[in-house]
Amino acid sequence: MNIVVEREVELRLILSPERDVPVSARLGYRTDDPYAVHIAFHTTSEQPVLWTFARELLIEGVFRPCGHGDVRVWPSKAEGRGVVLVALSSPDGDALLEVPTAQLSSWLERTLRVVPPGSESEQLGLDDGLAALFAP
Repeated sequence: MNIVVEREVELRLILSPERDVPVSARLGYRTDDPYAVHIAFHTTSEQPVLWTFARELLIEGVFRPCGHGDVRVWPSKAEGRGVVLVALSSPDGDALLEVPTAQLSSWLERTLRVVPPGSESEQLGLDDGLAALFAP
């Protein structure tokens, strides 16, 4: 059975130190893809902009800077409140997003209750598949 954990959040797209714009997004986690998180950004285009990366990266980024290349995540403060900054880089451009730590953390905690860290491979049924493959 596939379980989906979703949450709508209001992010801030940082355009410059003085300027940002709100962006709605849906955080998604599915037990049939237990290592990944999916973020659908609702932009002005007809289709949302989708990003997928490791759940572990987002979890670690709540506490300390992590990631390199296309996705980097780190904790920060904005106007006296905790935020997590997510820097995304693609051939189409770069984006710096600010996510409220409380909203992100509560959603991540829900994903961890569904699939605790270290048990992701159990969701994939790899052991059953290998046993069937090597059965006499």
